[in-house]
Amino acid sequence: MSESEFLAQAEATLTAIAAALDRLNDEDVVDVECSRSGNVLEIEFIDNGSKIIVNSQAPMREMWIAARSGGFHYKRVGDQWINTRDGSELFAALSSLASEQAGVAVVVK
Repeated sequence: MSESEFLAQAEATLTAIAAALDRLNDEDVVDVECSRSGNVLEIEFIDNGSKIIVNSQAPMREMWIAARSGGFHYKRVGDQWINTRDGSELFAALSSLASEQAGVAVVVK
């Protein structure tokens, strides 16, 4: 994957995550605020102040997630971002991490 292809995929992924969480916030599923600065998306859970950070790492061609439970790296495999250690998919993992930190079931798609 070229750098420009990676950047386009990363941008689309960060935009999709923010849009999904904004939708869940609007539907009163979870009280969350997303803020974006360049390739970094900060997700703050208002009720407890905890955060999840999602960012792209162009030199590595990876998406990274930092959450309470740890840091996770994802590489593009086909049309999905796959965890480089356990093979989990980024959106499924993010749903689990967000649910854990929010204290309610959150599905990010």
